[in-house]
Amino acid sequence: MDKRYDMDTQIHVWRAKKRLTQQELANLVGVTRQTIMQIERNRYNPSLMLAHTIADVLDANINDLFILTPKKEEFATK
Repeated sequence: MDKRYDMDTQIHVWRAKKRLTQQELANLVGVTRQTIMQIERNRYNPSLMLAHTIADVLDANINDLFILTPKKEEFATK
């Protein structure tokens, strides 16, 4: 699959604003702490449903939590 975007997550920032641990957030959204940790480290892309659930729990907009930037072309075409 062609990956056209890089994703950066701000979940850790919003989680800190709510004074939630990774475990507490995980419990509220119904996943493991390891899942939250992997999402925060950009090692796992959550499903759309999970992303929306996390946004709802953190009272955030999904676009504030998950920032997509177009991937730069590795080789310029002439």
